[in-house]
Amino acid sequence: MSKRDYYEVLGVSRTVTEVELKIAFRKSAMQCHPDRHPGDKQAEARFKELNEAYQCLCDPQKRAAYDRFGHSAFEQGGGFGGFGAGEGFGASMADIFEDLFGDVMGRRGRSGGRERGSDLRYNMEITLDEAFHGKTASLTIPTSATCEACSGTGAKKGSKPKTCATCGGMGRVRAQQGFFAIERTCPACQGRGEIIDNPCPSCSGAGRKTLERSLSVNVPPGVEDGTRIRLAGEGEAGLRGGPPGDLYIFLSVKPHPFFQRDGADLYCRVPISMVRAALGGEIQVHALDGSEVKLKIPEGTQSGRQLKAKGKGMPVLRGRDYGDLHVQISVETPQKLTKRQKELLAEFEEESSHDTHPEETGFFARMKDLFGG
Repeated sequence: MSKRDYYEVLGVSRTVTEVELKIAFRKSAMQCHPDRHPGDKQAEARFKELNEAYQCLCDPQKRAAYDRFGHSAFEQGGGFGGFGAGEGFGASMADIFEDLFGDVMGRRGRSGGRERGSDLRYNMEITLDEAFHGKTASLTIPTSATCEACSGTGAKKGSKPKTCATCGGMGRVRAQQGFFAIERTCPACQGRGEIIDNPCPSCSGAGRKTLERSLSVNVPPGVEDGTRIRLAGEGEAGLRGGPPGDLYIFLSVKPHPFFQRDGADLYCRVPISMVRAALGGEIQVHALDGSEVKLKIPEGTQSGRQLKAKGKGMPVLRGRDYGDLHVQISVETPQKLTKRQKELLAEFEEESSHDTHPEETGFFARMKDLFGG
């Protein structure tokens, strides 16, 4: 049975580019791969046919021979070793797997020797007040930037990288050993697919240089400790004109001398005198928005009681709402009393009843019932 035309098998024209050829093969191979159709002989035969066609057309020398002589170029005595069904599934699935999942496996950004730059991390410390209002910060980042002398190519001005003759620009070489195909990084170009004969003297062929760069970053109101801000494309420059990485800014908020934070709510502790707690009154507390909050102290307020100022907490990140301000009352026992003050307190104690200190009276009554005596 005569073989079908390889271009017809892959559904491409004879002018197809290397990239278009790879995309067409990947799409068709994923649809009929035997792993997706266990026991389906037609799918297996279709995949072998696709594999044979792609192995021929992806190789520049084999493709040139096929364009001139057709299938006869690979028949016995045709000058090229046979291939096809013996190629196996592994090599082709490796190509597909790399195309689909290369980003996850750390190969992303590599194309013709151009590698994506690394992501960078910068730790920034801000105050709680800055977290409340937001800020625009200026940063100086030591990073790698594209070499201006060679425009990131790595080649000396007036020259350019040339395709690696060993791997044909693929960055990988493949050896056939019976049923198995072994693929490894090209030793000539170290997987880049290009050779630089005249490296740029400014960057030594890397296509990038280390320098300090000034950036402006916007910190939005309401950020919390540990918030991460991503600046796309502001990371390390890629090798030989590859795309840059990203810059990640991790925020840490300094402890505040007065407020503690829990999400969008703020908490603080305010001491008041025993007399004010007993008689009631009013206190004023400064909020982070700059205003003064007046809070009413009810008569007989005890230590630990919390008063709430609604909407006086932190802004909700990328929202319009605000948290609340919670004020915990701490009743302060008077110290360093004068003789007269002691006399007045003694008189107050003599005139006190069980109703004056209900919690104290009830506590000792329960203790007496529990332990006796």
